[in-house]
Amino acid sequence: MSLICSLSNEVPEHPVLSPVSGCIYEKRLIIKYLHESPTDPINGQPLTEEQLIDVKVTPLSKPKPPSATSIPAILKMLQDEWDACMLHSFTLRQQLQTARQELSHVMYQHDAACRVIARLNKEVTAAREALATLKPQAGISQTVPIQHPHEQAAQVPHHVAAGISGDNTQISASTAEGMNDEIIQKLQDKASVLTQLRKQRGKRVPEGLASIDDMRNFRCSATHTALHSASNPGILALDISPKNSSIILTGGNDRQAVVFNKDSEQVIATLKGHQKKVTHVIHHFEEDIAITGSSDSSIRVWHIPSAQCLKVLKAHDNAITGLSLHPTGDYVLSSANDTYWALSDLRTGKLITKVQDTTSQRGLTCAQFHPDGIIFGIGTQESLIKIWDLKECNNVADFPGHAGSINAIAFSENGYYLATAAEDASIKLWDLRKLKNFKTITLDDRYEVRDLVFDQSGMYLGVAGTDVRVYQAKQWDLLKVFNDHTALATGIRFGLNANYLASSSMDRSLKFYQQLSQE
Repeated sequence: MSLICSLSNEVPEHPVLSPVSGCIYEKRLIIKYLHESPTDPINGQPLTEEQLIDVKVTPLSKPKPPSATSIPAILKMLQDEWDACMLHSFTLRQQLQTARQELSHVMYQHDAACRVIARLNKEVTAAREALATLKPQAGISQTVPIQHPHEQAAQVPHHVAAGISGDNTQISASTAEGMNDEIIQKLQDKASVLTQLRKQRGKRVPEGLASIDDMRNFRCSATHTALHSASNPGILALDISPKNSSIILTGGNDRQAVVFNKDSEQVIATLKGHQKKVTHVIHHFEEDIAITGSSDSSIRVWHIPSAQCLKVLKAHDNAITGLSLHPTGDYVLSSANDTYWALSDLRTGKLITKVQDTTSQRGLTCAQFHPDGIIFGIGTQESLIKIWDLKECNNVADFPGHAGSINAIAFSENGYYLATAAEDASIKLWDLRKLKNFKTITLDDRYEVRDLVFDQSGMYLGVAGTDVRVYQAKQWDLLKVFNDHTALATGIRFGLNANYLASSSMDRSLKFYQQLSQE
């Protein structure tokens, strides 16, 4: 009986047995193999040299092949082996060259595919922007016929069209005219009327106001992400028309402001003209006018139906950080990083007064009128909230206590409370009658607040930042937290009678929350 090596298929000189697979190997060959891979070559199971079992057999003498019986025959056999090696080497070089060519072709195809994908992504982004631009054009074309420039200007209200230049934009002068007696009397008369109305409204809860249980049942009812450009995402500002709560105004990182109809889900107008991001937006109380503030240091006044910029107010030399409309609807308060606050006439575009906060070294962060319009609040980067008297242009009170730059302030509708937020992850409530802090809402560590707002009744306080949340005023209990945004929330507003809630975010979305019908 002869044994055959499982590796060489020849009769082994020193046969050994593998206890793992039961196969016979030439000892010399299997030891070399185990030095490279300590496994059985047949079944791949672990095998060591010590496990090999020597097989004792009668030694056999190999007969010499007939062709190796002479020196010429041996030389010929070696020559044949050499030729075979050279042919095999040539074949391997050919295969290597073919593999290199195939690899080069595949890499070229991959590079071309990446270029095509990048081009398609760019085309998709451009198509989305074009679609967002076509929506307002489609909406306007249904209601406003094509007109000549002078005819279109005739439709703009006279008090906002006065002084419009040839390109329908008037840039105001930066020289302050000062607070005259006529303006002061106008402010005082409006404050007296508003005070009486507020006292009457404070005696009863508005009819149709969303209850606390309704607020707790609010859910995200709609999301819109195509209002602003996808190439420079982020909605930075939000406002709702007080006259028609279905009209939403947003300002974006794409240097545009968008007017959106919540009910028809259609863009009404896209307001283009700012050179940098739009950080603040206000919808006029009664008229189809939008006011926008930007990091380009300008404030623009727009006629919404025609999407025309009526005036450019240049009251500051630095980025606009706060914007508020006076209850008369005629004056705009603004603050900026240049440490100045300014009051401008919305109708004439003239700068009425401009005052520097000499105690603020690093700039102002926000500005908000009191509901009566006689005083207003200013936030600073030095952690102070300052109350100013508009008629006298004097700083009448300071509210210290925060740590970090002031991010947002909001007056309650009844005029008694002021809510403030800073970079210290807290919301402070101030009593304006006693000029002191009576409540501090401590938020989670590293919680960011970007916007605060009271609803029209003063019953609810909305907070936008790391999430969107609603508190019950007076008790200051947390009613609802919304975590639907995937990035920082930048704006929050209540609809009429708090029947719905709107929020904007850096995730490019505008979201609406309300009590769903099935609930």
